[in-house]
Amino acid sequence: MAKVISQDTFDGVVQENIIDFSMSPAEAREETIKQFEAQGINLANIIKDLAINAESGKPIINETIDNIKTHITEKDTDVQKILEYLTILDMECQKSLPHRVLAGKIGAQGALITLLETALSDPETLDATLIAKCLQAANSLTNKQPDLFDEQAMAVVLKLLNLKDQVDITCLTLQWLQKACVMHEINRQNIMKTNAVQLMKPMLCKDNARLVRELTAVFRFLVLDDDIRVEFGCAHEHARQIAGEVLLQLVDMLSTYNDVNVLADLLLTIGALTVRQELCTVIDEAGGLKLVLDIMTRNVDVVRLNREALKLLRAMAGHDTVKAHIVQQGAAPIIKEVLENNLSNETIVSAALACITTLTLRVKEHSTAFFETGIAEIMVEALRAHTKHKLVQRNGAWAIRNMVSRSRNQCETWLTYGTEDLLNAAMIEHPSVAQDIKAALRDLGCSVQLREEWTGTAEKKIAA
Repeated sequence: MAKVISQDTFDGVVQENIIDFSMSPAEAREETIKQFEAQGINLANIIKDLAINAESGKPIINETIDNIKTHITEKDTDVQKILEYLTILDMECQKSLPHRVLAGKIGAQGALITLLETALSDPETLDATLIAKCLQAANSLTNKQPDLFDEQAMAVVLKLLNLKDQVDITCLTLQWLQKACVMHEINRQNIMKTNAVQLMKPMLCKDNARLVRELTAVFRFLVLDDDIRVEFGCAHEHARQIAGEVLLQLVDMLSTYNDVNVLADLLLTIGALTVRQELCTVIDEAGGLKLVLDIMTRNVDVVRLNREALKLLRAMAGHDTVKAHIVQQGAAPIIKEVLENNLSNETIVSAALACITTLTLRVKEHSTAFFETGIAEIMVEALRAHTKHKLVQRNGAWAIRNMVSRSRNQCETWLTYGTEDLLNAAMIEHPSVAQDIKAALRDLGCSVQLREEWTGTAEKKIAA
């Protein structure tokens, strides 16, 4: 078994080479690596690119955290000095995940929390610059390292969310919450157990696009289900709770903004929160459906905006009555126009075909509404433009199957566009979705070779 050493041992030898042998940091690091490798020591666990202070020989990240701790212990009042330390810590943590892990191990999180608690202890002498610098460093430290976010950090976040007229600080706090949510179900549950969502709700004001984008990102991150360490997450319940607080407000804000990025974030968030049938009805009754269709009509060429709008329409179509309203309010020609204007974009094509699939499922009248717009030819062109994209081919096959399954009178038109050859080619190109493609070919009336998945012989004959 290969021998290993600790980071402290490695850094100690580098420091010794600098101090005792007057080497430069680069020379000392190279010499240290050679020494240990010559001894057969595995350095895979060592961070070899730490910035070194040429005078002291210590890694700058270690030295900076020690300086911050000393500043706290001695209650130093030199604000400029602590701001410099925080800037260095922030820069070091941005370099790589190993740098952040090392900073976490040597107490960076605790030092930052202490600084924030001290800064927030007296509202009358609030130093916004110091708090902002602490939050920037905390964001860099917590990035892809959410385990560091603990009860103390949450308590500080709640205090920060209570601050008034501090937009920069609030946005940095919301970014910190976002990073704490990624890949960490327990953090998400702990955040939802507090009154954080209630504190954020009044911040959804209609005159601050930056704040709205950060808030909606937090709502979306709270309903993630990406932590493989837990068997069951609470994403659905979190979405229900957040929707109960802010869904109507988010829908109302769709009429307020023209900025496509803000609108896309709002649509994405509303879609993420629409996890129950009754919520589809809530959005529809609040006029959300008309707003979504109007936004798509005004912005047919904006990729991200239409992608999120199509996903939201598909989510709302989970309720049969709302699905009928979507088609009745003229979604078919709008989706056709969006698809036609973005034929080269596989993301929009895939989302549009998936939306058509859902809206035409088991409803002949919906299939007819789409077919009468002339969308069939455009859908075939979309499939032809993206033969290598498996999701496009699968979603296209689904959409075609749903459109013709109860409207066989459409089959001849589809076939005149060369649909059969396209689907047969896609079946060869993408064998993993062959069954989906065969279903479309079958409903088009084409010749399909079906494979019997299992055959067996009964031990006893079944009586007639």
